[in-house]
Amino acid sequence: MKVVYTSAHLGHDPKTGNEQSRIGPAFEHIGRAEAIRATLQGDDRFDFCAPTNWGTAPIEAVHDPGLVRFLSVGWREYKKVVGPTADVTPDVFYRPALRAGMGERGEPASINGRLGWWCFETTTPLTEGTFDASLAAVDTALTTTRMVLDGESAAYGLCRPPGHHATTSMYGGYCFFNNAAVAAHHVASTTGTKVTVLDVDYHHGNGTQEIFYGRDDVQYVSLHGDPVRAYPYNIGYADETGTGRGLGSNLNLPLPIRTDDDAYLAALRHAFEAIQRFGPSLLIVSLGLDTFITDPISDLALTADGFQRCGAAVAELGLPTVVLQEGGYDVDALGDNVRRWLVGLGA
Repeated sequence: MKVVYTSAHLGHDPKTGNEQSRIGPAFEHIGRAEAIRATLQGDDRFDFCAPTNWGTAPIEAVHDPGLVRFLSVGWREYKKVVGPTADVTPDVFYRPALRAGMGERGEPASINGRLGWWCFETTTPLTEGTFDASLAAVDTALTTTRMVLDGESAAYGLCRPPGHHATTSMYGGYCFFNNAAVAAHHVASTTGTKVTVLDVDYHHGNGTQEIFYGRDDVQYVSLHGDPVRAYPYNIGYADETGTGRGLGSNLNLPLPIRTDDDAYLAALRHAFEAIQRFGPSLLIVSLGLDTFITDPISDLALTADGFQRCGAAVAELGLPTVVLQEGGYDVDALGDNVRRWLVGLGA
């Protein structure tokens, strides 16, 4: 199986994370992708190659160009105003209720205000190399997609930073640009065919849902921890089925705590029924392995054997398949978990 990887991800190197009122080492760090790379390079079933450069046009076809501009300069401008720092996070988050009845004023002028305008939470710091790493992650996604469009039955993009929490105009959840959404839009808009994004990360891909919620050419299907208890809390409920032309093209399958291999496979089979009804020409899998039983920030109970069974089940759909990396934070197990999922798919 072709694997697209670039060391450009090393430029996004957050030193700390601010989660659940605790500041400590970042859960999303360079060691995650390097663990996956090392494991797959040790298996001759995987053939590594570098991404090609796609520029910002495919990103701006999905994301607000203002978000792209901000991420290109945010860390540097903050450093000029505030002084030396490694990780940059907002002090104030903009919410419309702050100006209730007063009208909108648009993006603030100050760098501190702009941070909270474009970012929606505390866990996603900007670092010196974040923008270039995020561009490279999109390049990885698009290059992987191109391989499948050109005839590979499946290919894997080792995307980092991940992407599925990034919305049209906001970054957060460790994500800056929505790699899977950029790839899906590119295929749907250039081929005129339908695309399904199947998101198997523990955390609901709120950004992917938001981007495609009113569209009927891209289906979003997600299995994830119930947002009653799980990030991102405000989105990912079963009654969110799309709007307008997109009504019926969004399927959320929230899962109870400690969902195991068999229960997860049953939910996946249910998802397949919706995918087959939609009739896509291409499947994009947002591959999160934070459903693993010992993941430090999740509460499902899948095993490595279960991941291989999941990959094999996806293969049974018989669709050209692009697999793009999202979460997974038990770093000691992550490389083998990715390998097992891809072997199940047919690597």
